[in-house]
Amino acid sequence: MVAMSGGVDSSVAAWLLAERGCTCLGVTLKLFANQDIGISREKTCCSLRDAEDARRVAQQVGIPFYVLNFTNIFKEQVMDRFVDAYSQAITPNPCIDCNRYIKFDRLLQRALVLGHDYLATGHYARIEFDARKGRYLLKKGLDQAKDQSYVLYSLTQAQLAKIIFPLGEMTKRQIRAIALQQNFANAAKHDSQDICFVPDGDYARFIEDYRRQASAKGYFTDRQGHILGEHRGIIHYTIGQRRGLNLALGKPVYVCAINARENTVVVDDASALYSQTVIAKDINLIAWEKIDRPLTVKARLRYRHREQPAQVWQLDENSLRIEFEQPQRAVTKGQAVVLYDDDIVIGGGTIA
Repeated sequence: MVAMSGGVDSSVAAWLLAERGCTCLGVTLKLFANQDIGISREKTCCSLRDAEDARRVAQQVGIPFYVLNFTNIFKEQVMDRFVDAYSQAITPNPCIDCNRYIKFDRLLQRALVLGHDYLATGHYARIEFDARKGRYLLKKGLDQAKDQSYVLYSLTQAQLAKIIFPLGEMTKRQIRAIALQQNFANAAKHDSQDICFVPDGDYARFIEDYRRQASAKGYFTDRQGHILGEHRGIIHYTIGQRRGLNLALGKPVYVCAINARENTVVVDDASALYSQTVIAKDINLIAWEKIDRPLTVKARLRYRHREQPAQVWQLDENSLRIEFEQPQRAVTKGQAVVLYDDDIVIGGGTIA
């Protein structure tokens, strides 16, 4: 089973597998109705147009194609989680949740139930089996600019055994060239850069529309609790934010903490944004079953964050402590911290 979003990457993934002689079925997931969240069908990766692009490519490749309705589970496991997190002053990563609960859980289950041996996607990452360890390894895609291993850290050994990433050894330039050579209708299609259900990037607007209520106003304060001004609602702010605060304090200030219970946003100068210790919960380890001694790693705190040297300790079955060599800016609750040994994903967890 090949997950086809209608984009060029998953289209070429399907073509590569069919060329290798695999018996393939293409599927596109219906995750939500665009009109229900107030966006036009042209602006998101889950539109009717995208499904038709995927269908046309499947026809060109010569494989059957279906659309699967996953709207209920997507609402529950991705959109509801997203809204609830922001409402609790946590900044989530819905792409990680989609991979964890939708693509590589429910869709993989569906593939296996329907008699398929593997689920393939257009992610830029690699899977290898380490016979010495008896474990599957997740590795970065060779195209460093497109590597998506960060959003795949939650994959389990059972899942890795049943997943194929055909693009892991290739570059985006090679993918485009194949799509053009095969005359795919979507060969020149732009990559989706935004969260699929918030394509305009206005998270607060989406959350207020989704909940059908405006976010409650509150106060900006300093670290001592002194009121500095009124904010528009905590969902409008993230750690490290400087712009849009509308505070005239005579110096630049940044959001350094958000208190959902008191409905306050704490601001301070840039030095308050730096942290050296990170605690991660809800962890998943790939390269090892557990970390039984202090481990020197490179750690990534956000999707586009440059990996930084750190040491990691496993505190218990479900938590890690990461000590960075240098303090890191704007460490944010709800984001993922992912650990690497060169190009191998050790594992990761949610910043707590």
